[in-house]
Amino acid sequence: MHEKQIIIDDTTLRDGEQTAGVVFSLDEKIRIARMLDEIGVGELECGIPAMGKEEQASVKALVDLGLNARLITWNRAVPADIQASIDSGVKAVDISLSVSDIHIQHKLRKDRNWVREQLKVALGFAKQHDLYVSVGGEDASRADLDFLVELMQIAKSLGADRFRFCDTLGILDPFTTYDKVGYLAEQVDLDLEVHTHNDLGMATANAIAGIRAGARFVNTTVNGLGERAGNAALEEVVMALKHACNIELPIETRRFVELSKLVGQASCRPVPEWKAIVGEKVFSHESGLHADGVIKYPGNYEGYDPAEVGLSRHMVIGKHSGRHGLQDRLRALDIDLEPCETDAFLARVRNIAQGKKRPLSDNDLVRLYAADRKVA
Repeated sequence: MHEKQIIIDDTTLRDGEQTAGVVFSLDEKIRIARMLDEIGVGELECGIPAMGKEEQASVKALVDLGLNARLITWNRAVPADIQASIDSGVKAVDISLSVSDIHIQHKLRKDRNWVREQLKVALGFAKQHDLYVSVGGEDASRADLDFLVELMQIAKSLGADRFRFCDTLGILDPFTTYDKVGYLAEQVDLDLEVHTHNDLGMATANAIAGIRAGARFVNTTVNGLGERAGNAALEEVVMALKHACNIELPIETRRFVELSKLVGQASCRPVPEWKAIVGEKVFSHESGLHADGVIKYPGNYEGYDPAEVGLSRHMVIGKHSGRHGLQDRLRALDIDLEPCETDAFLARVRNIAQGKKRPLSDNDLVRLYAADRKVA
């Protein structure tokens, strides 16, 4: 889809920390930034220096790490914000300005011409200081497309490096995202970035659609942290590109679970066991048909090897288990049963699981086996 490499701009340390109630300590930010850098993420949106001296010091500490990833900060389209970023030591900035008529009229209480002038002033200031600039179109998903084209043309003429198309409210579907981003890509020769939110549960799908339509840069957060329902999850976007789109990024995916746990602990937002890609139980199998199929050949019911993201397969023994799944689990516990014994044992397992409304643990199975032997 692209002659040039797709770049992940992970915003866990900016939009991720904007999750209501989330605060990262400096030590946590450093650990997260280092791990993102180590696994190969190309760009980190690392903070908002205009928030004050403490935030500036935090960003400066990240700059001083000397990471391979480019560090970029979020700024309003005003020179003072950009100066705060310069003082923090970064060489790249996102300059955000509202671009939808809804925001222009009801948030800014200005007009389109005011937005044009803000862009010219802020971008001009940034380029005077030799900064790499992404122009962020806040609420771009609800903006007039031709106005976005005009802003992109202004941005390109003043030296902007890319334009960020933001689905700020997470209201788009993948088809509309594809159409809008594709239109912008056709109209202006300027790198595009997609920033998607998950309010309708489509952030990852919309991110992929934006890339398919021509965007080279994509915003993500670890575990999908972010405002309201969150952003497109790093682990989902990378694995979807690899397995749904045949685009493999230079990312060390085997550390995804490790990274996910780190961010889950730092954000005080534990990762659900069923979380796509990194949940501890997403490679668990209970249904007799599925368990049998996986035992025979994992590719029957697994789209990729669990080890790709740092997980392992787990056979759950419960109400829906079948003979082959039970035998596999028992063999792992060094228990071998004759076929007739297995059927009777399975019947008891199912009955107990039904009554307890949960699967049986290894200890449960060992105790049940021991009790049967005692009776025999």
